[in-house]
Amino acid sequence: MIFVDADACPVKPEILKVAERHGIEVTFVANSGLRPSRDPMVHNVIVSSAFDAADNWIAERAGEGDVVVTADVPLAGRCVAAGAMVTGPTGRIFDKANIGMATAMRDLGAHLRKTGESKGYNAAFSPRDRSQFLETFDRLCRRAKAMIPPTGGQI
Repeated sequence: MIFVDADACPVKPEILKVAERHGIEVTFVANSGLRPSRDPMVHNVIVSSAFDAADNWIAERAGEGDVVVTADVPLAGRCVAAGAMVTGPTGRIFDKANIGMATAMRDLGAHLRKTGESKGYNAAFSPRDRSQFLETFDRLCRRAKAMIPPTGGQI
């Protein structure tokens, strides 16, 4: 299963394209409306507007063998802890080796913005980011498919 933190996600079309090619179900989770899909492999979940409602919904369900797409570092940390494979929309991988540093850098950035030391501008999403995401996401989908045990045979 692919879980997408869909509010403001810039790579939804790419996710659908790669997921379809690999035959993996996708669940988009958001606080607001999502474009409906007739594809039975695509699910839309609208959660309440409560703080972190979408993050909580994803974190409660994502686990071993799932792929999560999010730019939210705390959500990435929760999903990594549950065994999911996590990437940001720029193709940045979050895993057990780097989630601590990603969290520390996020906290430092928040502190610098709060104290006025940094304006906190995010870089624009570039074609290179989109390309890197596609490469990373395809690799994670192949890894997720390899983790799924075959059905219908002798074990």
